Order: sequence, then C-alpha cells, then structure tokens
Amino acid sequence: MVQIGYTMMTEQAGPRALVDHVVQAEEAGFDFSVTSDHYFPWLRSQGHSPHAWTVLGAAAQATSRIPLMTYVTCPTFRYHPAVVAQKAATLQLLSEGRFRLGLGSGENLNEHVVGGGWPSVDVRHEMLEEALHIIRALFEDGHVNHRGTHFDVESARLWDLPDEPPPIGIAVSGEQSCELAGRFADLVIATEPKADLLDAFDRHGGKGKPRVGQLPVCYDPDKEAAVRRAHDQFRWFGNGWKVNAELPHPDSFAAATQFVRPEDVADAIACGDDPDDFVAAVKPYADAGFTEIALVQIGGDSQPAFLDWSAKTLLPALREALG
Repeated sequence: MVQIGYTMMTEQAGPRALVDHVVQAEEAGFDFSVTSDHYFPWLRSQGHSPHAWTVLGAAAQATSRIPLMTYVTCPTFRYHPAVVAQKAATLQLLSEGRFRLGLGSGENLNEHVVGGGWPSVDVRHEMLEEALHIIRALFEDGHVNHRGTHFDVESARLWDLPDEPPPIGIAVSGEQSCELAGRFADLVIATEPKADLLDAFDRHGGKGKPRVGQLPVCYDPDKEAAVRRAHDQFRWFGNGWKVNAELPHPDSFAAATQFVRPEDVADAIACGDDPDDFVAAVKPYADAGFTEIALVQIGGDSQPAFLDWSAKTLLPALREALG
C-alpha cells in the first residue's frame, strides 16, 4: 500500500505554525511527514523560512507517531557534514527512532548565503559523496579524522548516538545522482513521477528500497481562489530542477516565472476540493513505483482546513484508489 505523507513547508509558515500543522497531520492520519530546509522562500509571497532543524526538534516532542524527515538538507555548504551527522543523530534520539535524513546537492537559493560560490553540478555531487562518507563514518561510532578534497574533519565523534542511526535518503534528478543514491542511500527521493529515475536507482543498487515522491496540491472550496494562491506562491514549480537549483534569490524566481499564467498552474497542480482531481494528480507517482508520496498543501494559512478535509475526504479517497 502506498503511504501518503504531509509536508511541513518552511517557506510558507512560521515555526510555531509548522509544529501545529504536523500535530494536526498526525491526528488526521497521515502516514509520515517531510520538512523542507531553506534559508529563503522561493517567492516573496510565501513569506517565511525558519530554521528547519529547530522546527523538527519541536515537532519530535509535540508528536508521538508520525515519522519525520528532511526533504532535503544539503550537507555541503551551509552545514558541514560533521554537524549534519550530529543534528541527525540527536533528532533520531528525540523522535525515538522516527527520523530519516534526506540529503541532496542543494540549491543556490539557500546555499549562497555563506559566500562559498556555486560550483558546477559535477562538483556539487562530488562534495555530496564526500559528505556521505563522513556522515556514515560518524554514524558508525568512534573518532573520525578526514582529509578530503572539500572537507576536513578533526577527531570528531558523536557522543549521543542512537542504537539505529537514521536511514539516509538521497534526492535524485538524473543518472549521476541516481548512481550516487544507489551506492549510498537507504531510500531515494524525487519530486517528479519519472519511472526512469527509479529504474536507474535500481540499476545502481537501490532495488527493494523505499522511494519517496512529493507533489504540490492546493485545496480550497473555492477553486478559483485555489488557482490564484497556487499561481501566487507556486508558479516556480514547473521550472525543473536544472533551473531551480541555479537561481540565487526569490526575485530571480519571480522574474523567471513572470509569464506563467494561472491556467498554466491549474493544468499542473490539482486545485479545488474535488478529491478525484487530487487522486489523479497522485496516481502517476504510484504508477511510476513510488512507495511513499508526500503532499504539499500550498498556502500557510490554508493548512488547518486542508488537514481537516484530508482526514474526512482526501485520505480515504487516496487509500481506496491506491490501496
């Protein structure tokens, strides 16, 4: 059975609201949750970007059942991989084994803030691979010393280490990242319903491992209002990873999407309150082979209404269609 997840999208709500939302998502019956990790929102209209790891720590204490996951953290620019390993181990302890560490090669939007430049994708994947070696070594206990191409680690050790380290997921978008995920990941992460990504993951060693997808939706009893909100806050979504990873600022995303029309967004994102439209949007992910699918409800203020509707209408419809 495909599991349905809820996204705490840090770009569209403040920290206290995000925790309230995931508590309601647990009560509504979502199978798992994921959390974005941004320094900037995609567009100014989204209006938020609190520190994801602080929010996750609070969420771990406020919930008791729902799994938590970064979707995704970049362990190579804003965060040193040794620090990411420490944060992940601590969160696994706080959540009593409910945390998964989702990792990716990052976006310029968030990582430029530390002033390290933005290298080519080949270099970013090389950095991610080195970071993975460091994180895995720290999860295995003992002192870690590392002198690498991109990172140094001086006698590091995790003093609070869970019995079972958090599983590691890796975000993929092409053959190179799928090869890396196949070698290192316990699960694979993608934001497009492409079966060829999962096939590549399998070829490189990922057979039988979970595969987690994500897609935006916009619930509102007024469909026109839903379309307006989706266009206002999420019209960047159709740019694709090759564009979204490179742009450095919300104003860049606004400029890149200035000619995207509301009807273009409505064609790409399920809007309104017809559960059949939402099932139709999710089904390509299930058909491609994703075992877990996380929904992003667009609009911070709309989360309580969406979660209430999900408990009563959407989740039963999805489980009937995908079960």
